[in-house]
Amino acid sequence: MGETQRHRASKSTPSWPAHGLNVVRGALIGTAETVPGVSGGTVALVVGVYDTAIGSASRLVTGARLALADLPRGRGLSRAAHEVRQVQWRVIVPLLLGMFAALLLMAGLVEGWVEEQPVHSRALFFGLVLASLWVPFSLASRAPLPNGASSPWRPGEAVIALVSAAAAFVIVSLPPGEVEATPLVVVAAAAVAVSALVLPGLSGSFLLLTFGLYERTLSAVNDRDFGYLGLFALGAALGLASFVKLMQWLLENRQRITLVVLTGVVAGCLRALWPWQDEDRALLAPGDDLGAAVGFAALGFAVVAAFAVAEHITKNRREAAARAAGGDAADGLGRTAAQPYAASLPPHHGTER
Repeated sequence: MGETQRHRASKSTPSWPAHGLNVVRGALIGTAETVPGVSGGTVALVVGVYDTAIGSASRLVTGARLALADLPRGRGLSRAAHEVRQVQWRVIVPLLLGMFAALLLMAGLVEGWVEEQPVHSRALFFGLVLASLWVPFSLASRAPLPNGASSPWRPGEAVIALVSAAAAFVIVSLPPGEVEATPLVVVAAAAVAVSALVLPGLSGSFLLLTFGLYERTLSAVNDRDFGYLGLFALGAALGLASFVKLMQWLLENRQRITLVVLTGVVAGCLRALWPWQDEDRALLAPGDDLGAAVGFAALGFAVVAAFAVAEHITKNRREAAARAAGGDAADGLGRTAAQPYAASLPPHHGTER
């Protein structure tokens, strides 16, 4: 009995290497959020933590709503505390640590490289996102139909993806703007930009660039302008609270069509990363640095492909170990951690305890 309990405890408690891997995943997401055109949501999807992040954020939003509703009525915090306990803190905390560390460390470096080497940087990010396109595409093909049957992509779904891609293409073609950074504008821009963390394909930095607040926001991070950052955090919290519940509902109740739309959005947003553009985002023909751009794009593609292969191998090993141990619960945990939406989503994403 003691050995069995120790075995279960070892399965339910993430090891230090697992925590370290989640810190790295968070750092990749945070780095992506500093780069115009690269979606933090796409990176979260590729590294296998998107489902966990959405589910945990939804729990936090529900907990905050219940606390605001119950406290004035004298009902206490029991319902809110129950929701907060369902958050997968052992995954979320390392993710947030890595993400915020990367934002602080990479903001200045990425800002300088993007400005000094726009063609090379966009080429690298183009390859990254192009390889990432396989993730929602393959997940959509494996997601069940409304009647529960399985099927590869159908013609109607391809049309929906094309329409979504066209809409995203038009949005990311908008020229950059310039607005005064008033408190209301900062809060509103942050609320819109943070949707990129929830919706793969969209880039929060790119949206800030469209609003004319990208450089101002990076400067606030580099200069530790806590007044501006406080307003931005308020807007981000409001945006997450209003959008994360919608995405969770879609992924639980309209999983396949949501992934189809996300595939189109990611594809359409590749337009923002075409290496040769002018300051108004008009597309240009390849220049003399075509060879270097192709090399950077190939490097970005290879990095994501290698990460996807590593995740696939890890998932197979976890599932094989779970089957050998005869633990159905452990099997579900391994599948969720390594591959989002590998099966139908549970109602509350509370697989890890």
